[in-house]
Amino acid sequence: MSLTLSENIRQRILRLVSNRAVYHSLFWAGILIFYSIVDMVFTGQGFFYTLSNNVVRLIILGAAVYYNIYVLIPKYLVSKKFMGYIGFLLLVVFIVSPLEAFLIYVKSSDIPEMQSNVLMSLNWSFIPNFFILGTSTVVKITVDWYKNIRERQELETETMQSELRFLKSQINPHFLFNTLNSLYALTLKKSDLAPDIVLKLSEMMRYMLYECNEKWVDLSKEVNYIANYLELERLRQGNHVDIHFDVQGNISDQKIAPLMFIPFIENCFKHGLGHHLSKGFVNIRLHVTENKVDLFIENSKPESMPKPLHPRSGGIGLVNVRRRLDLLYPGHYSLNIEDSPKTYAVNLKLSLES
Repeated sequence: MSLTLSENIRQRILRLVSNRAVYHSLFWAGILIFYSIVDMVFTGQGFFYTLSNNVVRLIILGAAVYYNIYVLIPKYLVSKKFMGYIGFLLLVVFIVSPLEAFLIYVKSSDIPEMQSNVLMSLNWSFIPNFFILGTSTVVKITVDWYKNIRERQELETETMQSELRFLKSQINPHFLFNTLNSLYALTLKKSDLAPDIVLKLSEMMRYMLYECNEKWVDLSKEVNYIANYLELERLRQGNHVDIHFDVQGNISDQKIAPLMFIPFIENCFKHGLGHHLSKGFVNIRLHVTENKVDLFIENSKPESMPKPLHPRSGGIGLVNVRRRLDLLYPGHYSLNIEDSPKTYAVNLKLSLES
């Protein structure tokens, strides 16, 4: 359920590459090394002398690069004025190259041989400067692309989390109100079952308030919540409904989204057995393997469902659970619903590897 190691590494690289201080430092360090090696090879001068020359060169070239990044690219390249961009880029190169040569020529006044090399290399110095400016353009475009990817991912993640929080905020009161209605009916009858329902309700509320705030919960806790819910329904329904809950497989090591199954189970009692059915059943089978969960629910219902006097304002249960499945298990679940004259069946399969 958590990000894989490779995904974590990729996210860290994205953050590192998009850090301005990091990629600017790497860029200028690479240019300084490149120029120093070239000068040492062609002039035979020592490292520190060539390094000092290249520091002067990079001051001028740096001004050109940042002018390219912050003026030319936003004004011309982003606006798709490609010919204007190329023209101004060449103009900058033809201004920067002679200026670099002049400053190094003056700095080398005590070394006539170096001055001669500067004059001889002036004709081809335009090429590497154009290459450096072009490289800065490629780096800028690449970094902006990575930043856009990261920002889009963060926005998508925050949007999904906000939607999930909203959906869960709808689900919790939904179950609470139904349970309180059942408790109210028993207290009116002064039933001895009311204290047991209060205890079960307390356990369920503790789970919803303290456990369900996480994106994933232990499957064993979710199963325990379902068992409490069904026990509450047994107390409320009495002998009118046969309820069977069968769990197959190990449920101790898996994680699952909270309250994913309960809307289907709740609908068995609210919309199936709740319509004046004198004798009915609810059969629930949960088959768990290492990476998959298979939930099958079947309940009886009257052949003719009475029409409500007033349209329901709710109906958020199944809509919510479908939306949550799309958000949390995209492409990793299947949901089949069969509505026959006497029964209603749901089969939900989840791949926990997602």
